[in-house]
Amino acid sequence: MREHVDDAQPGTPTTEPTGSGDTAPAASPTPAAGPGTGTEAGPSAEGPSSEGTGADDAEAPVDKPKRGRPKGSSSARTTRVVTLTLTVSGSADGEWQAELKNGSSWVARGLPVTAAAVSQAAAALHADLAGPIDEVIETARSAKAARVAELEAELEQARKALAEME
Repeated sequence: MREHVDDAQPGTPTTEPTGSGDTAPAASPTPAAGPGTGTEAGPSAEGPSSEGTGADDAEAPVDKPKRGRPKGSSSARTTRVVTLTLTVSGSADGEWQAELKNGSSWVARGLPVTAAAVSQAAAALHADLAGPIDEVIETARSAKAARVAELEAELEQARKALAEME
């Protein structure tokens, strides 16, 4: 098949069968398609063609504009991610402290926090967090209550000993 420019319609390629069955580019040049000209270069501009043996497929149109937005030049704002790390740690005797890190720099370290505040914060965040934290707080609370009872018993013994000395 051969391409040639029809005189009735300038710039419009047409095909004619040849005796050899091969496809060859037209002898007369066709105007190049550019942005805003309204013409497309070659038959592959309209999509895949069922005619030809693939010789025209090797010549991809270079000036064909792509549809949609170009990649990487989005005018939308990107979301800035801020990484804050809050670490709450407690000891067996019920003393809690908090540390806050912004990225790799420390904002606050070793701030004392009450057990009630830790429990409220855990409950506000998620129920799966509140359960284990409340268990640890309750264990520490019962240990403190046992220590208070022990100290009260010692205090009572000391008062009795003082009363006997008088």
